[in-house]
Amino acid sequence: MKPIVAIVGRPNVGKSTLFNRLVGKRVAIVDDNPGVTRDRIYSEAEWLTHKFILIDTGGIEPESEDIILSQMKKQAELAIETADVIVFITDGKEGITSADQDVAAMLRKTNKPVVLAVNKVDNLKMQNNVYEFYNLGIGDPIGISSSLGLGTGDLLDAIVSSFKKFEYEDEDEEVTKVAIVGRPNVGKSSLVNKLLNEERVIVSDIPGTTRDAVDTPMEVNGERYILIDTAGIRRKSKVSEGVERYSVIRSISAIERADVCLIMIDALEGVTEQDSKIAGIAHEAGKAIIIVVNKWDAVEKDDKTLNRFTGDIRSGLSFAAYAPIIFISAKTGQRVNRLIELIKYVANQNSMRVSTGVLNDVIADSVMMTQPPTVKGRKLKILYGTQASTKPPTFVLFVNDPQLMHFSYERYLENQMRSRFGLEGTPIRFIYRARDERQGAVK
Repeated sequence: MKPIVAIVGRPNVGKSTLFNRLVGKRVAIVDDNPGVTRDRIYSEAEWLTHKFILIDTGGIEPESEDIILSQMKKQAELAIETADVIVFITDGKEGITSADQDVAAMLRKTNKPVVLAVNKVDNLKMQNNVYEFYNLGIGDPIGISSSLGLGTGDLLDAIVSSFKKFEYEDEDEEVTKVAIVGRPNVGKSSLVNKLLNEERVIVSDIPGTTRDAVDTPMEVNGERYILIDTAGIRRKSKVSEGVERYSVIRSISAIERADVCLIMIDALEGVTEQDSKIAGIAHEAGKAIIIVVNKWDAVEKDDKTLNRFTGDIRSGLSFAAYAPIIFISAKTGQRVNRLIELIKYVANQNSMRVSTGVLNDVIADSVMMTQPPTVKGRKLKILYGTQASTKPPTFVLFVNDPQLMHFSYERYLENQMRSRFGLEGTPIRFIYRARDERQGAVK
């Protein structure tokens, strides 16, 4: 489970510049997958041996006459609730403001690690400005220049030094963790309540492992689950313009911790851009996915309604064509029992391991049916393959030249594997390695 790091600070102190500097220069970013709608507010990142999720909380614009103070408080509340480590960024040229002091007071009350960054320290002469920020009372300030990249290594060192308690928690492999994610008011809480009220054995409520949220264990037919509920997004009464962005950030932490993600969609509204963003996060994270269409009981239906809805979902979430779709009513309990069966099924698919011999048989058959592409007279040759890991199933293919692999042929190989192994509800990853052709190709 990767720690979550949130950047907070008032407007114009350089939050987005720092975010772009860290994700663009100092850290390795997981590439976007084709077809995934993605907001540039988060990235999976890596520093030294540590992997984490970096979030830029900038851009939230709540309704308030005092925009600056209101925005800072909203960002701080979001970071306190969601993040494992908070980076509080201030302006070394302007010095401490009353808004900085208000947010520092909020951060001092939390038990979350806070790293204080003083930005716009562009030269040694300005280094003296850093000492003023000790007055905020939240630890040693680190002078940086996000535009020039100065001090960002020291900043990252301070961030990752706070990760120990998050990265070495014991994970119970026998429990399937299920995140229920989606836009506000799609029925997430109703679904949790229905799941827990019907022939379930509720063990107890336990606090979230590293977040403030409460996870709910349940047991069905001897199988143990933990429900991670992201409801309560509208808990703050005046979250208005930022509510959609807020829901995405809340979802990131739940998805990161989960084995299976239930992407809840409102049947009365259909697939929205926000649904696509949230599903895209789960897809990129390699999680098992089920698309849950709620409020199906409230839809007026004819003999074409189901096919039309299914087509719209497949079009709006084309990158997750592997995900099963289930139409439910959390209110009446319609098909909720079937959902539990699906959760177990896709969790097993996400953990599937294929023997090397069987995998190479499938690759050989696939190559025989459809020849690999030829680029500028050079033909792709797949020498052999092996499975590197699960969650999601990840396959390493040794080829004569990785540059010759076209995305359309990769999609063909993926479809062949799904037809042979199932792998429903889970993404598949391919890694390509160059190897001397004299090692022999799959025949």
